[in-house]
Amino acid sequence: MDSAPRRKSGGINLPSGMSETSLRLDGFSGSSSSFRAISNLTSPSKSSSISDRFIPCRSSSRLHTFGLVERGSPVKEGGNEAYSRLLKAELFGSDFGSLSPAGQGSPMSPSKNMLRFKTESSGPNSPFSPSILRQDSGFSSEASTPPKPPRKVPKTPHKVLDAPSLQDDFYLNLVDWSSQNTLAVGLGTCVYLWSASNSKVTKLCDLGPNDGVCAVQWTREGSYISIGTSLGQVQIWDGTQCKRVRTMGGHQTRTGVLAWNSRILASGSRDRVILQHDLRVPNEFIGKLVGHKSEVCGLKWSHDDRELASGGNDNQLLVWNQHSQQPVLKLTEHTAAVKAIAWSPHQNGLLASGGGTADRCIRFWNTTNGHQTSSVDTGSQVCNLAWSKNVNELVSTHGYSQNQIMVWKYPSMAKVATLTGHSLRVLYLAMSPDGQTIVTGAGDETLRFWNVFPSAKAPAPVKDTGLWSLGRTHIR
Repeated sequence: MDSAPRRKSGGINLPSGMSETSLRLDGFSGSSSSFRAISNLTSPSKSSSISDRFIPCRSSSRLHTFGLVERGSPVKEGGNEAYSRLLKAELFGSDFGSLSPAGQGSPMSPSKNMLRFKTESSGPNSPFSPSILRQDSGFSSEASTPPKPPRKVPKTPHKVLDAPSLQDDFYLNLVDWSSQNTLAVGLGTCVYLWSASNSKVTKLCDLGPNDGVCAVQWTREGSYISIGTSLGQVQIWDGTQCKRVRTMGGHQTRTGVLAWNSRILASGSRDRVILQHDLRVPNEFIGKLVGHKSEVCGLKWSHDDRELASGGNDNQLLVWNQHSQQPVLKLTEHTAAVKAIAWSPHQNGLLASGGGTADRCIRFWNTTNGHQTSSVDTGSQVCNLAWSKNVNELVSTHGYSQNQIMVWKYPSMAKVATLTGHSLRVLYLAMSPDGQTIVTGAGDETLRFWNVFPSAKAPAPVKDTGLWSLGRTHIR
């Protein structure tokens, strides 16, 4: 029959369409019983005569039996077709595809399935599945993924307050924002309270013509405020009742910087001494720290209350602990007065400090071993530093010569924003309770409110809208 294979003299079954010259056997001359039979492709169950194994020619084979013929992919074929043609041209030559009609296999034109990307998934993806690396997977190169845009910080303040008699003195600290959302400002001989909730202004006290306000600092709970005076006193006031609670002495001259921890108030003076006060005892002070050779202008407690950092006009940064009357660290790399001091809320023992006009650097210290970890030259006098509690960034305010406000990303110290607006050096800085807004003060007698940090829960871009109007109002 026509469908039966033709029997040749060598005992080999040849498919229809194949001549003897298409297949040559060398080194075999045995009888037909020494070869295995191979079945016709169209009748696999039909037995035949014994013969040698058979490697068919692709042009005459029925590849559809093995599912190797071309057929359209059920999903997104167009996306891979161009790549498949390009890869075939690279592998088989630029004139590939003209050797045989479309849809017909040939030795030079393998099935399209052999070069097609897999587009279907047979099961759920796993880290070891080949589908992880598909074109439509989540993995993509840096070139195909656009870089994350930098966080936008509004370039203008959303609120400006007039602050008459706000002194242009580098060594004073006249602005602080309480945890109960009340801003305290020292103006001349008076202290004023401004409520950020309703913009109400309250005059807390007037020290009289023979004294002046040199420093203000709220307790962490925000109900009491300490005031350092030109005569060297430290006064404690109830911010809610507007009543003085206590007056403590001990300093010989003006008290320009104050710092609270949970229980202890530290005060620094032009007399080069740091005093520690405890309101629970009748003594005016319970500790005296001597180490600076010039006026103390910077004081900050660490967040765990274990260490106190102090900066002075002697260019020194000293670190004290609770158990010693001598500094445990003396850091002398600054070449100008150290007023700007800030402890990181994100990493224990990380301290930032800023130097004055001759130094201009922000330096970072590991207080565990006393090593300087990094530094950056800001280009101008560093007046204040404050860490964001919401993100690992910090803000610095500056004096000569640019009078700018800068937001930095730590630890790369990449500049997030540079803000300008003050006409004189930005000597005062405080942060809102939610950590999103800062207020800056300068000798130009203005207080400016800036939205610089995102909220703690949603690190989204800060919107250029505030709770207050953009109009200018008076603090008194």
